[in-house]
Amino acid sequence: MSPEEMAVVHAAAFTQSRPWRADEFRELLSNNFTHSVGNNQCFAVFQVIADEAELLTIATHPYYQRKGLARLLMESWQNEAARLGAKRAFLDVAADNIPAIALYESCGYTRCGIRKGYYRRPTGTNVDAILMERPLP
Repeated sequence: MSPEEMAVVHAAAFTQSRPWRADEFRELLSNNFTHSVGNNQCFAVFQVIADEAELLTIATHPYYQRKGLARLLMESWQNEAARLGAKRAFLDVAADNIPAIALYESCGYTRCGIRKGYYRRPTGTNVDAILMERPLP
């Protein structure tokens, strides 16, 4: 998947916060620690450094949401991270993103911290980020 395709899906999926641009994806993916899985329906970008993996972003185009693709994508990126040597996975999620929190909890993630006011909304308000983690197989 190209950075341009990622930017299109990300913009369609992220209407509550600023979507990432193609140049941002290109820069991230030029790093040897950064990886991606998925297709033009949904994708995930993650980093593996030493024995830790961090989900940087996951996006499903709205047309394909509520079809189980994000759950499959979660499994896919976690398996790839484990194959690359990661033993633990981390992510953060906006405290007001109830569907994503439910997905992550159903995938075995538990809350491990909070970043106050981390996400800026178009309305000018800030929303906390919930930090979550889980062991990888």
